[in-house]
Amino acid sequence: MRQVNKDQRVRVSCTVNGVKRLGYAEPRTLLSDFLRHELGLYGTHVGCEHGVCGACTIIMDGLLARSCSTLAVQTEGSEITTVEGLSEDVNLDLLRELFSKNGALQCGFCSAGILASTKHFLNQHPNPTEDEIKDMLTGHICRCTGYAGMVKAIQEFVDWSPERAKK
Repeated sequence: MRQVNKDQRVRVSCTVNGVKRLGYAEPRTLLSDFLRHELGLYGTHVGCEHGVCGACTIIMDGLLARSCSTLAVQTEGSEITTVEGLSEDVNLDLLRELFSKNGALQCGFCSAGILASTKHFLNQHPNPTEDEIKDMLTGHICRCTGYAGMVKAIQEFVDWSPERAKK
């Protein structure tokens, strides 16, 4: 494990959204703060700062991670995908459109984390049941929508997505 003095700012090099990025962080700097303030990627939101609400969810080395409970120095050499990277995924255009159509987005604060979780989930479960979708969403707190629109949007995406229809 990397050894760092408590007040030392160290170089952190990782690949974010397919681009090699370099920044500096203190040992206590959270990944969410590093992404937002050091790398200028403001799409990752910070809600509870305890890893409970899911707003800060990102994909790191192919797994979901809460960026508010991950230290920036832990990401040295990692591959990270944030909501900005998801916006470049044309396969998710339909999902974003269906979220809008089904009222799955209101204030939008939780959306970045939910979209990251949904992308990861659908890669693992290309044809999920309604109960599996609901279970995936339990990792997120949304105070606006009541989740029904999200479940419907994800179900429609699975049913309509040409990419998934090929499988």
